[in-house]
Amino acid sequence: MAINLWAVGYDTADAEKLARFWSEVLGRPVDPGASAEFAAIETADGGPVLSFHQVPEGKTVKNRMHPDLISTGFAADTERLLQLGATRLNDVEKGSARWTTFADPEGNEFDLIAG
Repeated sequence: MAINLWAVGYDTADAEKLARFWSEVLGRPVDPGASAEFAAIETADGGPVLSFHQVPEGKTVKNRMHPDLISTGFAADTERLLQLGATRLNDVEKGSARWTTFADPEGNEFDLIAG
């Protein structure tokens, strides 16, 4: 028996709107048929699907799991994320490691790592 990670789900107020943000971030198209209730993005190289599901309640606490993105153009990608609607939450440098924690338009945290 083998278990594989197939998808990562996001609870959201508007699935299509949040999927469009992540579509721009990752440069991947939103799957056809997206709506306010459900939307999905296939990731590259057989990675997990990002699925977005409308829920009635809003986000109230920090997420316990978050995506880590890596960039070789860290400064330019930081500015691009801000222009797309992300909010910068925290800049971290630990030894030679450097990353910024952002929130997407619905407040879900994610990190951009300098690579």
